[in-house]
Amino acid sequence: MEQARRPEVLSPAGDREKLVMAVTYGADAVYLAGPGYGMRAAAGSFGPRDMVRAVDWCHSRGVKVYVTVNTIPTDEQMDALPAYLESLAAAGADGLIVSDLGVLALAKKYAPRAAVHISTQAGVMNAGAARAFYDLGASRVVLAREMGLDQIAEIRRRVPAELELEAFCHGAMCVSFSGRCVLSDYLAGREANQGTCAQPCRWRYRLEEEKRPGEYLDITEDGGTYLFNSRDMCMIDHVPELLAAGVTSLKIEGRTKSAYYAAVVTNAYRHAVDAALAGTALDPVWREEVLSVSHRPYSTGFYFGQPGQYTDDARYFSRYDVAAVVESCDSEGNAVVTQRNKFAPGDELELLMPGGEKPIQFISGEIRDEAGQPVPAASHPKMVLRLKLPVPAPRYAVLRKRRTEDKPGHAVETA
Repeated sequence: MEQARRPEVLSPAGDREKLVMAVTYGADAVYLAGPGYGMRAAAGSFGPRDMVRAVDWCHSRGVKVYVTVNTIPTDEQMDALPAYLESLAAAGADGLIVSDLGVLALAKKYAPRAAVHISTQAGVMNAGAARAFYDLGASRVVLAREMGLDQIAEIRRRVPAELELEAFCHGAMCVSFSGRCVLSDYLAGREANQGTCAQPCRWRYRLEEEKRPGEYLDITEDGGTYLFNSRDMCMIDHVPELLAAGVTSLKIEGRTKSAYYAAVVTNAYRHAVDAALAGTALDPVWREEVLSVSHRPYSTGFYFGQPGQYTDDARYFSRYDVAAVVESCDSEGNAVVTQRNKFAPGDELELLMPGGEKPIQFISGEIRDEAGQPVPAASHPKMVLRLKLPVPAPRYAVLRKRRTEDKPGHAVETA
């Protein structure tokens, strides 16, 4: 497959742990936020010193760092923005993700060495808009999630080859166009465009008649309904089509998700991109991997047509709990791990490692504490433990335990 440039796996990094896991498991670039101006206020952020450390650490591993500056700021917030942009420039950020035209202009002035990426919040859906942002100094546009693959291919044909196209390949979707939602502000007093969305689209709704307060009327035969609930996106089976359409960067949504999510989903799409570039079929094990993380019912978004809504509930589905994370391991498989969820000798575990290996199933043997004393179960959060692994494992390998009941809703549906 011919590409103007090697496609990029772009992963979320809500905090230091998620950053480390995303990079360790194969990200080419990560996106994160400073203490302000990001669209996910609940995701955590990197202060000035942490930002410098994060950028230096990523650059030492050949990974780029993009910082979100994509809220719609007030005049007061704009007044404070030049100093913030200068701090990001000094930290060495590779790119700034913006949606506001005023922010774009300030970014070019106060962080001239950083690339400017136009956020999906800008709703770019045509070549005219993409070219206009390019003429204003943007080097990349993050396309609206409401686009089909044929539309992306047409944009790619009509815009300069130097303009990079980024598109979401995995994660949560928004019922409002490109995240331009006012429901949260109206119903909960929390502004989505300031990064504090309360996600009222995930709430269960019933009808109440004005003169009968407290008497709730069912919307459906089964009771209330999740009127605005959307499916999650999963394009793990269609990476070759994304690349053929001209997508430069495949973006994984999820700065508020867990470090385990960052590791597993990055790992899966790393293999999917590498397989697509090699012209080989993707091993089905990596499709199974994206089913192992917490998610809502999957669809392929708008890439092949309407994805359809899922109004039965707003639950997440998950197959595994993280048992522990490897801190060190010798050549014999004797490992030191930190516990995340309860497990015990005799439990069936899986070992997930960065770098290409498929998950390895094994039965947990004897578990010892830091002092070398046997323990009947790893039941205290962040316990430091010693146990034998079936093979030597690198730092940040994950031990996980399958849940006793596999919840429904795992199918990836294509509209």
